[in-house]
Amino acid sequence: MSIQVKLPDGAVREYEQGVTIADVAGSISSGLKKNAVAGKVNGKAVDLNTVLDQNVDLEIFTLDGADGLEIYRHSTAHLLAQALKRIYGEKNVKLGIGPVIDSGFYYDIDIENPLSVDDLAKIEKEMTKIAQENLPITRRVVSREEATRIFGELEDPLKLELIRDLPEEAEITIYDQGEFFDLCRGPHLPSTGRIKAFKLLSVAGAYWRGDSNNKMLQRIYGTAFPKKAQLDEHLHLLEEAKKRDHRKLGKELELFMFSEEAPGMPFYLPKGMVVRTALEDYSRDIQRLHGYEEVRTPLMMNNRLWEQSGHYEHYKENMYFSEVDETTFALKPMNCPGHMLVFKNELHSYRDLPIRIAEFGQVHRHELSGALNGMMRVRTFCQDDAHIFVTPGQIEQEISDVIKLINEMYSVFGFDFTVELSTRPDDFMGEPALWDQAEQALQNVLDHLGINYRINAGDGAFYGPKIDFHILDALKRSWQCGTIQLDFQMPEKFDLTYVGEDNQKHRPVVIHRAIYGSIDRFMGILTEHFTGAFPLWLAPVHAKLLPVSENYIETANEIQDALLKAGLRVEVDTRNEKLGYKIREAQLEKVPYMFVIGENEKTTGTVAVRKRGEGDLGSLSIADIVEKISTEIREKQ
Repeated sequence: MSIQVKLPDGAVREYEQGVTIADVAGSISSGLKKNAVAGKVNGKAVDLNTVLDQNVDLEIFTLDGADGLEIYRHSTAHLLAQALKRIYGEKNVKLGIGPVIDSGFYYDIDIENPLSVDDLAKIEKEMTKIAQENLPITRRVVSREEATRIFGELEDPLKLELIRDLPEEAEITIYDQGEFFDLCRGPHLPSTGRIKAFKLLSVAGAYWRGDSNNKMLQRIYGTAFPKKAQLDEHLHLLEEAKKRDHRKLGKELELFMFSEEAPGMPFYLPKGMVVRTALEDYSRDIQRLHGYEEVRTPLMMNNRLWEQSGHYEHYKENMYFSEVDETTFALKPMNCPGHMLVFKNELHSYRDLPIRIAEFGQVHRHELSGALNGMMRVRTFCQDDAHIFVTPGQIEQEISDVIKLINEMYSVFGFDFTVELSTRPDDFMGEPALWDQAEQALQNVLDHLGINYRINAGDGAFYGPKIDFHILDALKRSWQCGTIQLDFQMPEKFDLTYVGEDNQKHRPVVIHRAIYGSIDRFMGILTEHFTGAFPLWLAPVHAKLLPVSENYIETANEIQDALLKAGLRVEVDTRNEKLGYKIREAQLEKVPYMFVIGENEKTTGTVAVRKRGEGDLGSLSIADIVEKISTEIREKQ
C-alpha cells in the first residue's frame, strides 16, 4: 500500500507504507541522506528512523537549520549525562533536566562531590570516547509503571518526580545509547557518532526546577556545533564577550555600580551619568526636530489607574505596591497610562493630531533575583517612551516616520538591525477585528518601506501588535531595543476623544514607541559594543591633560579652564608619575584624546596631541583643539 508525503516546497511524493524519514531523505538526494538528522511529521518533531504509515506533511531537519542544531545540542547533553554516569557511577549521578538553551545546552545533576571547572576536561574526554563509539540512539515507549520501576531501581528521585508530574495522557519515552538511557521526549540524532565538536564551559549552582525551596543541584553548561571551525569561532566570541562584559568595564571605568541595599537597581557614578545624559540629550534634540514634546509623569499612581489600563490584570506579578492613606498605589511598570491622562487633560481637535509626547520615564518591574544581570536585566530602568495620538488615517504615515527616526538614531551608533512583527497573544485585550486592522497596518508600512521582517506569532503586547527592532552589536549578538506598538485598546479604556471635522467626538489611536528601550540596558549594550571606548561625543572624558612634570601643572590647569569654558570634558593628571605611565593609564581609561604639556608646549601655547587608536597627531593650539573636538562631537564621530 502506498502513501503520499508532502514536502515543504509543496511537492508530493509517493512511497510504500512503512518507509522511514531516512529513506525519504535518501530518495531526494544523497546529500540530504547524509545531512538529515530528524524530521517533522504533521508539525511534530520526530526521529529520523520514524516509520511513515499514512499520508503526511514532512519536513526534514539538517544541521544547517535551527531545528537540526537544537536536536544536535540536545543529543550532546545526553552525551554529557552518559559520560558523567560512566565516570562517577550510574547510581551516584542523579539526572535532572538537560535542555537546549541559546547557543548551547546544560544538564542539572545531583552528585555528592562538587564538580569544578578542572573536572570538565576529564568529562569532555569521556564524551569524545562515547562519540567515537558511534552508539545508536534509539527510542522506546514505556508505561508510567515501567518508567517508575526503571528510575526507582536507579534511586533517582529527580526523574521520578518528573514522571509523577507528567499529564495522565502523556506518552512516556526513554532514549537508549549503549548502556545509558534517559527519560526524554526527543527527538535525537541517529547515533553518538554524529556529534563532532563540543565544549563544556562552566559549572554553576541551580535550584531544582528553578524553585529556591528545592535542593541546590550542579548545572554544567556546554555548547556544540556540527563543525570544529564553528565551535572555535564561537569560543573566540565568548572570549571577546568576557573582555567586553559591561559589568567588568562598568566597574573599571567607574560608570555604574550595584549594591545589596537595592538589588537590581543601578547606581550611576559621575562618569556613567555623563554617558547617560549625552544619550538623553541626543534623543531630546532629534525628537524635538521630529515634533515631540516632553512630559514627566508620577512614579507612583493609584492602583485603580492600572486596573483601568489592564496592566494590573496582565502584569500584577511584576508590579510593586504601597499603601497610601489606606489606598493601594503602584510604582509604574510602564509610562502609557500616565500619558493617557496627559492627553485627556484638555480637549483636542483633529487639527491637533498627531500629538507626540515623550518621556524619559523611570519604571519599576519585579524580576526574580536569579534573573538579574547587570544593566541588561534590572528592577528599575528608564524608558525613552513616546506615545503618538493619531487619527486612523494617520497611522501608517506616522509609523513610517517612526521607523525612519529609529533608523536615523541607530545609524549614529553603527548598529545594523533586524525587524520582527509580533501578532496578538493569547491574553489579548479587545476585539479580534481591531487586532486584524492593527496588524495589517503595521505589515503595510513594513512592506511599503521594503523592510525585511519575520512574523513572531503571538508575541504582541496584550493591548496591541508591535514591530520590534533587534540591534546587532560588534559581536553580532542580537538585542531587542526599539519597539512600535499600535494600540486601539488604551484609548477605549480611558475614553480618549478628539473633535473631528464633523464636530463629533472620535476615538484616537495610540502608537507606543521606544528607541533605546531601556536607557540602562542600552548603556550596557553600548559599553560592550565599544569595549568601553565610547565615541568622542559619548565619552565621559574627552581628553586627559598630561603635564610631563610638576613644573607644568599650572599651565595644564590654565588650559583645562579654557577647554571647560568651551564645553569640553577634560581632566588633568597631576600625579608625580612618569609620562609613559600617565599615557598608559589614560589608555586604560579609554580616553579619546591625550594632550601632553612640556616646556615647548608652555612656550608656544600648544599641546602635543595623541588620539586613541591613532597615536601622535603633532602639536595644536588651544583654538584648533576646541574647533577639532567640537566638530567631531557635533558630527557624532
